[in-house]
Formats: sequence, C-alpha cells, structure tokens
Amino acid sequence: MKPTSLEEFYDQIAAGTGTELSALLPSGIQKEIGHFNVFNLADLPQGRDKPVMPYDRRTYYKISLIRGRNRVEYADKVIDIERNALLFASPKVPYHWLPQGPVQGARFCVFTPEFMLPAKSGAVLDELPIFQPGGYPVFPVTDAEAAELDALFDKMQREITSDYVYKYDLLRNYLMELVHLGQKLQPATALYPAHTAAARVTSLFAELLERQFPIETPQQRLALRTAKDYADRLAVHVNHLNKVLKESTGRTTTALIGGRVTQEAKILLKQTNWNVSEIADSLGFAEVAHFSNFFKRQTSFSPAAFRA
Repeated sequence: MKPTSLEEFYDQIAAGTGTELSALLPSGIQKEIGHFNVFNLADLPQGRDKPVMPYDRRTYYKISLIRGRNRVEYADKVIDIERNALLFASPKVPYHWLPQGPVQGARFCVFTPEFMLPAKSGAVLDELPIFQPGGYPVFPVTDAEAAELDALFDKMQREITSDYVYKYDLLRNYLMELVHLGQKLQPATALYPAHTAAARVTSLFAELLERQFPIETPQQRLALRTAKDYADRLAVHVNHLNKVLKESTGRTTTALIGGRVTQEAKILLKQTNWNVSEIADSLGFAEVAHFSNFFKRQTSFSPAAFRA
C-alpha cells in the first residue's frame, strides 16, 4: 500500500472541491525547507459538501479541527464526534473522516517532518506525546476551546499569505502551540509516564512493535514476529518481558504482538488489492492456512469474509 504523498493530497483536494491547484499553494510556499500549509474547508468551493480526508496512509502530518457530527475511523478504533474535535494524524497510521450530518466544518494544517526540524523548532515530532504509538489521537473540545483553536488557525492562514520574512518561524510557533493545546487535552498518565525500569521496558517494547509497521509492499516482511524476537532485541529474558507487559498492560507479549498484527492485517485486507497469500507472507506466516486460522481466532472472520 503506497502512502499518499503531498502531491496526491493536493490533487485529491483540487478534484474534490473543484479548486485550481495553484489556488491551494500560497506564493513561495515551496521555497522553504519542508512543507506547511493550512486550509479552511468552508473557503473551498464545494468543500462543505465533499469530505477530503480519504482512508489511507500519508507521508505527512495533519492536525484538524472538525465541527459537526462526524465519525473517525482510526486504525482499529471508531470514534464518534458529536460537536467539535481536534484530530492528530501521523504518517504511521491511516484514518478516515466520515461526515454524519448536513452541517460540517473543518480547519486543518499539513506539514512534513522537515518543516519541524529540531534545529528550527526544537521538536522531534515522533518524540512528542501526542504522536506516540498507541495513543488516543482524537479529542472532543468545547465550543470555547473550538473558538480558541479557530483563532489559532486564523493566525496561520493570515501569516502564510503575508510577506513577513520570518513568517515560517512564526508558523512553527503557531504549530507548536496547536500541539501543546492538544497535549493538554491528554490524560496526565499519557504525558507523564512513570520513569521506572518496567515503564521503560514497556515503552521500548511499544516503540519497537510500532516500528515494524506499516507494511507498504508485498515484498516487505516483519523483522520481529515472536515474543522471543522482541525480548532478544531488548536484551531481556522473554519471561521477564512477558511479566512486565502483563503487569503494565494486562496483556501478554504474544497477545500484544497478535493484536498489532491483526490491526495491520485488517488494513491490508481492506485497503489493498494484495491477495491473501501476499498478506500472510508479509506478516510472517509461513502458510496461508496459519494466517487464516490466526485471523479467525482474533476476529471471528476468515480473511476473505472480512475483506468482502
């Protein structure tokens, strides 16, 4: 499954809203290292009627303020939004935005990791709590919070069309303010994990597990497949790793790996045209029958039935 590039993102918006591509790119925007842009769906022709967030992987980050009744399908989660929500999306996990009512609205910005290089912003995106694997990326916000976020997006849209020589530095500051507003909505436990040896092992395991994904071509193979593979990479005994994960997450190492493999299998079955044999092989199963039995145990569906 080839990730959606920025070029394809702009093509999708242009096609979905009837907007000329040149109108979506402020003058001089591509001269800066990295890429940043900001949108108000209401300002685009047909934008309020045609959602422009298809379900796929992306090569860029996106932060969205969504208004109205919507549903967000994020990896294996389905999140219903009744009024307002702030959504954070990274290149690691696909999502799908589905309007559920007639009155819709969305403000969003897109940016690449290069735009937020540490030398320029002091931030490493994947080290920020809001973009950590396994997090909860959609936050309901009140009308007052939505108004505050609207004002921040307004600042971004004014600044990106200005001729201020340091406008990209200012836009990075606005972007980090948006990130911090989102992180303030996270539970305290997500922002300040306990710095114990067990917590470090759990965190390293979660990071190592997430690094195995996404599977982007049928030729790609999982490098780590078993509990022992992960224990060896973390330089701990497999029994110790299992004990730590069981105590911290309530699930065994094998169950956590199986859950993440199942999540990826669902994505590949729904979002690619790879045959089941290719999917099974890429996920580390020597035989299609083994994959089919595993998937049915995890989901109660055969791969073919789930794909149908």
